[in-house]
Amino acid sequence: MKNVGIICGGFSSEYDISVKSACTIRDNFPDEFNAYLVYLSRDGWKVEVNDETFVLNPVDFKAEVNGDTLKIDVAIVYVHGDPGENGKVQAYLDMQQIPFINSGPLASELSFDKWFCNQFLKGFGIHVADSIYLRSAKDEVNDEQIVEQLGLPVFVKPCDSGSSYGIARVDEKEGLKGAIKSAFAEGETVILESFLDGTEVTCGVYKTKDGIQALPLTEIVTENAFFDFEAKYQGLSDEITPARISEELTLQVQEISKEIYQLMQLRSIARIDYMIVKGIPFVIEVNTTPGFSAESIVPKMINASGQTIKQFWTDIVEAELEA
Repeated sequence: MKNVGIICGGFSSEYDISVKSACTIRDNFPDEFNAYLVYLSRDGWKVEVNDETFVLNPVDFKAEVNGDTLKIDVAIVYVHGDPGENGKVQAYLDMQQIPFINSGPLASELSFDKWFCNQFLKGFGIHVADSIYLRSAKDEVNDEQIVEQLGLPVFVKPCDSGSSYGIARVDEKEGLKGAIKSAFAEGETVILESFLDGTEVTCGVYKTKDGIQALPLTEIVTENAFFDFEAKYQGLSDEITPARISEELTLQVQEISKEIYQLMQLRSIARIDYMIVKGIPFVIEVNTTPGFSAESIVPKMINASGQTIKQFWTDIVEAELEA
């Protein structure tokens, strides 16, 4: 029986949320595997066995557990933010020749950076918001030029941050500089995006032995100005599955999602967020490590599709380990 290590934690502000996601996956993993939580932090690597934690050697992925040696045979990287969602852990696992069930380093890093991901997708004719790229906090910011080019409201986001921190909707020109400063506190680069006024939906995509599959769409209706951290994790949003859009539009979003999955060479589960404006889906973000706690969107999509979470992961594992 193979031992699966679900790597969680990380260095970002979403450490605890990552652990919750990993717990849901562990508790619903196929019975043919022994699933363990592997905690990654600045203090090193640890593996949890029967509610106790033991030091995990990151070179050979072995741990001494009460006199026995535990070897992690395959990994699932479920670190939200740095260093998992941006592909660093996957690159390390590649070097150590440890197999993992995830999108690879390049796909993860590309999706993690909102600017580069949008430019990549735009090159294939996929709709994204108009935007401005700021490479440094020292860049000259011309409020008038921003408003002229993007209009108001405008969204200000850290490009290279996997969390919802540092994202702001700016309705008045005077708020731009403060929002940009806050965004640079969370990331090294910043993207300014035009406001898309429409219906927000999200689509889960994954691969089975039968090919790429799309889950039912979820519509997001938030009490806040946008789907921010509070809306995501403190219940200030309605997540309606299936989304209240036409069957034709649903199929269109699902097909675009499958196309993006192929173009970016994604693996395992991904979630792609959209704003539908006058019948046209605009990609907001591609998530290679979407939230997977009991309150998260993807488990609700799985439930709406008529599957169990265990069957979902069984299908993914069969596809990825036999590829």
